Amino acid sequence: MIRMESVALSCRPETGRKSEHIKKPDWLKIKLNTNENYTGLKKLMREKNLHTVCEEARCPNIHECWGERRTATFMILGAVCTRACRFCAVKTGLPNELDTAEPERVADSVELMNLKHVVVTAVARDDLKDGGSAIFAETIRAIRRKNPFTTIEVLPSDMGGDRDNLQRLMDAKPDILNHNIETVRRLTPRIRARATYDRSLELLARAKEMYPVIPTKSSLMVGLGETVEEIIETMDDLRAHDVDIMTIGQYLQPTKKHAKVVKYYSPDEFGELRKIAMEKGFSHCEAGPLVRSSYHADEQVNAAAKEKQRQGDKQLELEQQASS
Repeated sequence: MIRMESVALSCRPETGRKSEHIKKPDWLKIKLNTNENYTGLKKLMREKNLHTVCEEARCPNIHECWGERRTATFMILGAVCTRACRFCAVKTGLPNELDTAEPERVADSVELMNLKHVVVTAVARDDLKDGGSAIFAETIRAIRRKNPFTTIEVLPSDMGGDRDNLQRLMDAKPDILNHNIETVRRLTPRIRARATYDRSLELLARAKEMYPVIPTKSSLMVGLGETVEEIIETMDDLRAHDVDIMTIGQYLQPTKKHAKVVKYYSPDEFGELRKIAMEKGFSHCEAGPLVRSSYHADEQVNAAAKEKQRQGDKQLELEQQASS
């Protein structure tokens, strides 16, 4: 049993009064790295007219990923989202027309960067009947054609909860399906626009039903006023819907117009949450102040694959023992 007394005492729900500005702790200081990798990757994105969630969502890890690891998360379907979630810095409004040449440009960039693992996400496109699933699928196929040894992770919106939209995406067979639950059930109506907690769980369950061998993944932000009990409840809900991988990170307020930070979790508290997640049966959990959904995504996939193999070997061993 993991002791959570120290975490629980410091993770109280919102009281309803106007929250005051909380000073960022030292562990959230970011190391800037504007070396040739960083500047070269930024130049490539502009030349190819591509968008990344790294820039649009103001990810705190952009200097590490671009400058040190040379990895990026491509954001397709434009840079304008049809939703206005209270945690997200991506521009909201009426999107432009679809760019049907975008999948090939993404595939070309993956080839130029020589990526072993690529993450493809997108803005929510509620203006499209298919939720953007056709472009998602074509992007996967284009990357496969030009980069057959690159593993592909996709991070779509709920695409309106339409089963056919999800089927269209899954039939392109990404290596991992990632869809974020974002926050606990109680806070979902206030933090997420249009999306619902149960619809996200349903999408994750459907993806696993369609292709059981494709790992599923989801991410949770903390610091919005949730309790530890609600975090654990979310873990249980994800596991009940066969989610394999979980990431847990600190919510950071992108602008004054967005939801305020209620609490900054310490690295030790994230360590405790990770232990609980692993005890719940996730094949891998990445948890930390600066962890985001696609942070060290390549390592997550490899760790999950190893854990799945370990569990399979253990089950085989038990079956052999039972039959002998």
